[in-house]
Amino acid sequence: MNTFLAFGREHVERHFRKTGQSVYMYLKRHVREKVRGASGGALPKRRNSKIFLDLDTDDDLNSDDYEYEDEAKLVIFPDHYEIALPNIEELPALVTIACDAVLSSKSPYRKQDPDTWENELPVSKYANNLTQLDNGVRIPPSGWKCARCDLRENLWLNLTDGSVLCGKWFFDSSGGNGHALEHYRDLGYPLAVKLGTITPDGADVYSFQEEEPVLDPHLAKHLAHFGIDMLHMHGTENGLQDNDSKPRISEWEVIQETGTKLKPMYGPGYTGLKNLGNSCYLSSVMQAIFSIPEFQRAYVGNLPRIFDYSPLDPTQDFNTQMTKLGHGLLSGQYSKPPMKSELIEQVMKEEPKPQQNGISPRMFKAFVSRSHPEFSSNRQQDAQEFFLHLVNLVERNRIGSENPSDVFRFLVEERIQCCQTRKVRYTERVDYLMQLPVAMEAATNKDELIAYELTRREAEANRRPLPELVRAKIPFSACLQAFSEPENVDDFWSSALQAKSAGVKTSRFASFPEYLVVQIKKFTFGLDWVPKKFDVSIDMPDLLDINHLRARGLQPGEEELPDISPPVIIPDDSKDRLMNQLIDPSDIDESSVMQLAEMGFPLEACRKAVYFTGNMGAEVAFNWIIVHMEEPDFAEPLTMPGYGGVASAGASAGLDNQPPEETVALITSMGFHRNQALQALRATNSNLERALDWIFSHPEFEEDSDFVIEMENNANANIISEAKPEGPRVKDGSGMYELFAFISHMGTSTMSGHYVCHIKKEGRWVIYNDHKVCASERPPKDLGYMYFYRRIPS
Repeated sequence: MNTFLAFGREHVERHFRKTGQSVYMYLKRHVREKVRGASGGALPKRRNSKIFLDLDTDDDLNSDDYEYEDEAKLVIFPDHYEIALPNIEELPALVTIACDAVLSSKSPYRKQDPDTWENELPVSKYANNLTQLDNGVRIPPSGWKCARCDLRENLWLNLTDGSVLCGKWFFDSSGGNGHALEHYRDLGYPLAVKLGTITPDGADVYSFQEEEPVLDPHLAKHLAHFGIDMLHMHGTENGLQDNDSKPRISEWEVIQETGTKLKPMYGPGYTGLKNLGNSCYLSSVMQAIFSIPEFQRAYVGNLPRIFDYSPLDPTQDFNTQMTKLGHGLLSGQYSKPPMKSELIEQVMKEEPKPQQNGISPRMFKAFVSRSHPEFSSNRQQDAQEFFLHLVNLVERNRIGSENPSDVFRFLVEERIQCCQTRKVRYTERVDYLMQLPVAMEAATNKDELIAYELTRREAEANRRPLPELVRAKIPFSACLQAFSEPENVDDFWSSALQAKSAGVKTSRFASFPEYLVVQIKKFTFGLDWVPKKFDVSIDMPDLLDINHLRARGLQPGEEELPDISPPVIIPDDSKDRLMNQLIDPSDIDESSVMQLAEMGFPLEACRKAVYFTGNMGAEVAFNWIIVHMEEPDFAEPLTMPGYGGVASAGASAGLDNQPPEETVALITSMGFHRNQALQALRATNSNLERALDWIFSHPEFEEDSDFVIEMENNANANIISEAKPEGPRVKDGSGMYELFAFISHMGTSTMSGHYVCHIKKEGRWVIYNDHKVCASERPPKDLGYMYFYRRIPS
């Protein structure tokens, strides 16, 4: 009741011992089945005055069959003396006011996610009794055009008469002539759905009468009236399935293994994650990450140490939040099978009660996504981009000398040959995943694809049912060959010519990582710059051998380009600033770093670009990258003497930072021991104010000899690194790998759709679909988006 931080039962004692805070408020929501009436039904609903907390409720239990009761009391440590709330007789007025304020406060997530909570879409008042004309209109799955003009985008389907008309620009910030609105004004038909947004999860619905986006709880029924199946998107001319044609099997069904009875899995490592609204990309990546032993050891294995040395506000500490999430996924405490009595009750009632609730990653998502314009939103995101973002956070927040993301690091050798001089340049860069192109030209079923495309176009032109979907079948070997093929470079800086020239670039592995992450480059842009996705099936191997892609270095007969750097071009208005101001590496603008990293540049190079351009934004940093990308140390970590070695490590909140000596002296001048000052500063990332809070919150301070020795060793290592900078941290070895996890995407682009993850555990494949964790029967390994391979020991 002093810091207003909340702790579970197993951690509240640790917080009490660490801080001396003794007064806590205990909060719990009880869930019970409602008492049944004589007829067997639930008793009539009445206002429940026992609910006073603004908490999330389980959607699966949010029905008339359950009731809730909130409990609140004060607990005084260390004697665990309890005072039930409200209790104005025993408590001082100030304490009563504080308790009432807590109990009546809004959920913090309403403040963090206003788009999700405060702006929830209302249900349209026209949805329940919407009139739909029986006019025989059937809508094809593509090829739409406005009925009053030639526009083929920003089209809206009127749910009363099936008219397809264009919207106005303010509907979704795209162009239109407003014919959908004119149609409403002429005929008064109130609801329309935007074509192109329809997925199994819903669609964008607009109410012209209510003048706002709305929810239509009967959308599936209303779309089916015009021959649109929300799951399959396969309309038929008469609204009935043609018995002579096969149903169109979508990737949604295949990837989620729909139609297969999946057995739920329980226990350690089989805990799901609740979907917070388009957070499946985060859930899938974190499930894969915490299936890797190095991450398990770094965070969950260090749980007591990380929690004990976390800052006073652990909600703002990356390592604490990673450990908390990892413990939730791996402990098994939140994934327990139903009791035998519960199973018998479900069979008797013929109403299976959901058992897998999963854990909510709200606090973790709030921390890792803050200050990031995309991940902090509630829109769908690219799992590959989030993976790189997470690696960046792990790099910046190392725990001691351990960095679990090193298992993904590898060196890429890039060879560029000047087309004019035929001379070559070899450079190395750090990367964390292998991006594999889709070799569409190598499809093994080209004739089938051509026939399908011709039939599809004819069906769209004549508004007939679409043919059964044909997916391109691509050999993995063709994609691997496309990865190693030469690439033309138009703006290559040829030091021999002292000018830009055309070149040919090839890339190979200078080292092989311990864990290889392979991304299939399924997403691209059409000629109209609309994001598109290749609908392909690739026979990804269980065993992968890439030893033939090992870099070979300078070959006999090759002549290297002279090592002459191109001139540095800096905007005139920035020169004075750059000359007179160097930023602290810990103040690097991470949003600019991520913008550059998402363009495909190495993470370390992006950090250097932002640093050396003085935090002037991604555009100026991009110019720096273009000028320096041919330098041998382009992708090596930023090293600045005076900042404790590598800057990316110096910006971390780990335990190996070397605090500034003047700050140490300032604390020791107050009467504290030097080791105590060092320990406090390292635990708080050398923040003086937080370090003093840390010291005062550890009155029982005793020198942990092992901890102090490790910190001193790390400090010495930093001094050594200043004298002799280390090369990029890689764990080279054999290029033989086996598949152990893959993430799949359903939908037309990374901005929409859904992600699930399959992981091989204990010899069998398991599907992680948000909070649901089940044994997989048919893992769709050919439809994945990101694949995780582990090295096979040689």
